[in-house]
Amino acid sequence: MSIDFDAKVIEMKNITKKFGDFVANDSIDLTVHKGEIHALLGENGAGKTTLMNVLYGLYEPTFGEIYLNGKKIDITNPSIAIENGIGMVHQHFMLIETFTVVENIMLGMETTQKMGVLDVRRATKEVEQLSQKYGLHVDPNAKIHDISVGMQQRVEILKALYRGADILILDEPTAVLTPQEIDELMQIMRSLASQGKTIIIITHKLKEIKQVADFCTVIRRGKKIDTVKVKDVTEEDLASMMVGRQVSFEVDKGEADIGDVVFKVDNLVIKDNRKLKAVDGLSLELHRGEILGIAGVDGNGQSEFIEGVTGLRPIESGTVNLNGKDVTNLSPKEIIESGMSTIPEDRQKRGLVLDFTVAENMILENYHKEPFSTKGRLNHKEISDYSKELIDKFDVRPRNEKHIAGELSGGNQQKVILAREISNDPDVLIAAQPTRGLDVGAIEYVHRYLVEQRDNGKAVLLISFELDEIMNVSDRIAVIFNGKIVDVIDAKIADERTLGYLMAGGGTIDEAK
Repeated sequence: MSIDFDAKVIEMKNITKKFGDFVANDSIDLTVHKGEIHALLGENGAGKTTLMNVLYGLYEPTFGEIYLNGKKIDITNPSIAIENGIGMVHQHFMLIETFTVVENIMLGMETTQKMGVLDVRRATKEVEQLSQKYGLHVDPNAKIHDISVGMQQRVEILKALYRGADILILDEPTAVLTPQEIDELMQIMRSLASQGKTIIIITHKLKEIKQVADFCTVIRRGKKIDTVKVKDVTEEDLASMMVGRQVSFEVDKGEADIGDVVFKVDNLVIKDNRKLKAVDGLSLELHRGEILGIAGVDGNGQSEFIEGVTGLRPIESGTVNLNGKDVTNLSPKEIIESGMSTIPEDRQKRGLVLDFTVAENMILENYHKEPFSTKGRLNHKEISDYSKELIDKFDVRPRNEKHIAGELSGGNQQKVILAREISNDPDVLIAAQPTRGLDVGAIEYVHRYLVEQRDNGKAVLLISFELDEIMNVSDRIAVIFNGKIVDVIDAKIADERTLGYLMAGGGTIDEAK
């Protein structure tokens, strides 16, 4: 299906959204055409999601107008958006885990028989037809808690299509996906666009914009910078427009000055929630002054490993040694006080108390210590001053220590966690997916901090699904498969082919050659 660039589906004119004195969107214009994949690019907190929340009816604009297919429309709530063919897949999915796929999809638009009885069979058939038409390949009878994150995202897309969406807004759609799932999502988006659906993707990932988008609108600090044809610009051009300066895509680091072993894991066995071995005889050593990256396909025991060594999940057998001390199965507090900090892979479940302020989250692990507390009483001035300093240092937006953490953008939530954990001055920093959901400027900033930790003689354990990140930041790379470390290689000789071979269970690096 050819794209008719003359058919304007969405026109947002002079959209301004204020929250008190804070201007999240400042007189933004956006035009999107039928069958187009349009990327919305900007730094964390630039106002991208706010603009799309206005289009979806979650926020009402302070000023401005919205036109849909040439007609002015007031979208005061999501029901009006849905009635007019607009669907939104949020960054954090809105699914009931104990329900099946079809039950989640039909929720709120229940198909009924006589006497109000749910017609699950008919809904299942409709879901199967939609799934087949758009190449989504989802089992309608599967329970949400039994399917992968990538499949859950497909369910959210199906839910929007089931409600008749012709316009799909995807907020950070690849933030929690594996590389294979990202490729599959790209294919799905192209298929949807080829069949006349209009797609707006909110993203920080320049490579993916180049892969899939037709146009890109760049927003910086609430203002529109430009709308460009993606094929006419480079990733470097987009990055510069987004952050207002040149961005380095290479990690600037010298030779590692590797010291003694500070963290040692020996023959670790940890079970998952089904009581099966997720970590099965895993051993590794981490030295002072190095970044050790763990590469692997999601689901090979990474999450259980992190939870085990940080005290959140019981270790069945094996030992964890930190700073010469056995910390196996100690409490999280005891492990922290032994010299470990953790950037968790799920910032909302593990990293923050969403109802607390930024300041309260900054001192979660130290609230009971001076100067934040004296004789059991919190010193709010010290907490506020400390938080303001970290907010400035780590560029958390908005710059307000009293802001509720749950109301920050995902990237700024991540910055709060980074600020807290790095400022604890740990001997060992476990960084799990530390740049998930961050823009290129923030990623550059995080990588610089990780290298700075290394250069200060600290030990960093980096767990990431981004192979580029693992190869660029690490000094050594340990590959995990089926709960075991299959090999450890020097990052200087690592390449995607070799790592991919090892990650698929192909054996050791010698066999990969």
